[in-house]
Amino acid sequence: MEGIEHRTVEVNGIKMHIAEKGKEGPVVLFLHGFPELWYSWRHQIAALGSLGYRAVAPDLRGYGDTDAPASISSYTIFHLVGDIVALIDSLGVDQVFLVAHDWGAMIGWYLCLFRPEKIKAYVCLSVPYLPRNPKMKPVDGMRALFGDDYYICRFQEPGKMESEFAKGGPELLIKNMLTSRNSGPPILPKEGVIPNPHASGTKALPSWLSQEDITYYASKFEKTGFSGALNYYRNLNLNWELTAAWTAAKIKVPVKFITGDLDAVYTSFGTKQYIESGGFKKDVPNLEEVVIQEGVAHFNNQEAAEDISNHIYDFIKKF
Repeated sequence: MEGIEHRTVEVNGIKMHIAEKGKEGPVVLFLHGFPELWYSWRHQIAALGSLGYRAVAPDLRGYGDTDAPASISSYTIFHLVGDIVALIDSLGVDQVFLVAHDWGAMIGWYLCLFRPEKIKAYVCLSVPYLPRNPKMKPVDGMRALFGDDYYICRFQEPGKMESEFAKGGPELLIKNMLTSRNSGPPILPKEGVIPNPHASGTKALPSWLSQEDITYYASKFEKTGFSGALNYYRNLNLNWELTAAWTAAKIKVPVKFITGDLDAVYTSFGTKQYIESGGFKKDVPNLEEVVIQEGVAHFNNQEAAEDISNHIYDFIKKF
C-alpha cells in the first residue's frame, strides 16, 4: 500500500473516494466489481504507479467511502457512467487508459459506447461486451434461462437479499464470494445464501487472499450495507429501456479482454462460444487480444495479480 494516496472528489452530485499512486504520466483508471472496492486493484495500482503511470481507482457509487444515494433509481447506467466521466474530468485529462472488472467492466463498456473519445484503450476483465437484445429485457432472459433462484433474479426484490446477507455477516459473505470456484451459473437457494456458515467459516484462504484483505472489505460493507451494490442489478431492465438508442452499436476503442477458464461468466453464459464464434470481435471491431488464464476463477485481478498487471502494461504501453 506504500505510496497510495486517498482523497475525495465531487462528481455528478456525489462525493467519490479515490485511491491513487503516481503524480505524472498517463492515467490508468481502474473500475471494480461486486462485492468489491478500490482495494481490489491494490496490486495493479502499485505496479502501474511504479511504471510511470498515474493509477487511479475509485470506490464506485454505493460502495466503500463513496456516497450511496438511497433511491434505487439513482443507480442507472447513466448515473454510473456519468460519475466516471466527471471523475476523468476532475483528473484534468482528456483521456485515460481504462481497466475494469465485473460490474466495473459493464460500466466500462457503456463508457466506451457513450464517450469513446475519453478512452485511449480498454483492458476488460471477466465480463465481455453484452450487446442489447431488442426483443428481451435482461432479467427476464436470465429468469427464463436459469430460473428464479439465479442470483441476479434473487437480487431484484428491494431489502430481501440485504436481510439474507445480514444473517451471515459481510466477512463470511465476502470470503465465500471471492474464493468461489463454482463454474456453473450462480444459484442462490431460497433456504439461505450461506447454508452452512460454520463450515464456510473454517475454510482455508487461498494464497492470494489474506484475512487482512477480507477484514478490509468487510469493514466497509459493515458501514454501507449492500443496498447500493445491489441497486446496480435492480436497474438492469431499466438500463435496457434507457439504452434502446444504442441497439446494434459497436464498441470502437482498442480492447484487450482477459478472463479465467474457471470464471462462471466464461463457462456458463455462452461467453466462450461468443468469443470463439467471432461474435465478440464483430461487436468490438478493435478487439486486439483475448487472454484465457488457465486455472483462474472470477476475481482474476486478485488471484493472478502479477499476470494481470503485466498484461495491462504490455497492452497500454503500445499507445
